[in-house]
Amino acid sequence: MEKLIQSVIQREAEAIKNIPVNSSFSEAAEIIFKHVHEKKGKLVVSGMGKAGQIAENIATTFSSTGTPAVFLHPSDSQHGDLGVIQENDVLLLISNSGKTREILELVDLAGELYPGLPLIVISGNPESLLAKSSDVFIYTGNPDEICPLGLTPTTSTTVMTVIGDALVVAMMTKIGFTSRDYAKRHHGGYLGDKSRLQAGTGLF
Repeated sequence: MEKLIQSVIQREAEAIKNIPVNSSFSEAAEIIFKHVHEKKGKLVVSGMGKAGQIAENIATTFSSTGTPAVFLHPSDSQHGDLGVIQENDVLLLISNSGKTREILELVDLAGELYPGLPLIVISGNPESLLAKSSDVFIYTGNPDEICPLGLTPTTSTTVMTVIGDALVVAMMTKIGFTSRDYAKRHHGGYLGDKSRLQAGTGLF
């Protein structure tokens, strides 16, 4: 069992190392900066199923580090939640296959509401309709799932998470996000205490 676990960890680590790093990351960061920090919009992140759980985590991490973001469930968007989108927002959509029906429908619906909304896509399928409709496409490298059936989102969601973290760190660097800024957004808990200590501030 230990050898199996070691193999899983090694293969997941290799998938991370093989994420193609190119100008798409800086292009995505520039779009987010322009629309969220200059035009005062927000980042709207969406995904379905396991990818949706990653999308929600990315959205909350962005928000806690100075870039306002919300998670929009693609199914709920068809029942009124689409109204959270505003004209200066950016869509960040996650789909490993690039074929997720609910995500493709969200693209159409958002486009009807506000034509020309910038679209950033994280996917393992560069030939998909979703990828080709994006303004910026970030390729995961499409690693094989570590699941013994080759079905359960495992390795794919790992690389999605890392790509999200990379974008968050890039944006924190771009906006000069500080420990003091962090403390203002973390009133309680260990991270709140740690950020205030680092900032040398008596906030709250």
